[in-house]
Amino acid sequence: MPLTTDDLSTFTTRGMIVKRNFVPASLIDDATALVTNWYHTGLDQRRITEFTQRTFAPHLGDHRDLLALFYRSGVAELAGELIGDVAPLTTTQIQIRVPEDQLDQAQPEKAMHVDGIACPHLDPAELRTFSLLVGVVLSDIIDPAGGALRYVIGGHLQMAEWFRTKWSLGITAQAPPHIDAERGTPLLGKPGDVLLMHHLVPHAVGRNLTAIPRVMAYFRVSHVDHASRRLDALRDPWLDFPPLTARMR
Repeated sequence: MPLTTDDLSTFTTRGMIVKRNFVPASLIDDATALVTNWYHTGLDQRRITEFTQRTFAPHLGDHRDLLALFYRSGVAELAGELIGDVAPLTTTQIQIRVPEDQLDQAQPEKAMHVDGIACPHLDPAELRTFSLLVGVVLSDIIDPAGGALRYVIGGHLQMAEWFRTKWSLGITAQAPPHIDAERGTPLLGKPGDVLLMHHLVPHAVGRNLTAIPRVMAYFRVSHVDHASRRLDALRDPWLDFPPLTARMR
């Protein structure tokens, strides 16, 4: 099902769209079984910080059952409606917020940030940006206290202004103070729901105080020209979205 005019308007103003019950159950079941098996048999809690900063189940990143969530579900087509020419995507990021009472050590929280900019585990002069964050929900997320991703509605426009006027490469702050202080809106959902979020939307992730692991599969999607114009794309939020801007004129 293609994006509607309302979807495009929502993305323009809010920076994100959620398509409910979009990914077929068969694809969700295959991906969930893969991740759940690793969670119960392969999760080394001594690596919880590494997994949180990068990805859980790193050896599964290119597994066909995970990539199918993007390529065989219709999600790739949605991304193409926004970006146009999409760079090849070869890996999945798995993010799990583990229930706190199941941990021997605290799982790091994530303050308000934009992915790939001033990451605590990277050189602040290094950019690992992209165009669109696509998230596929793999577990019930019904409680904001369950480690839900929290996003700032419309924050992509505020961040672009900050990047244009106040920020320069090498600054270690991940967001301006007024964004950093935001609590954010929790992303709640059920398996099969899909998040399409502009890369510049700031977001945070906190503790999981429930009994259920929160599991998301993420895809970092880029316009084919993004890598050659990362700084420009930070300052112009629509540079990587020519089909969107053409349809919204």
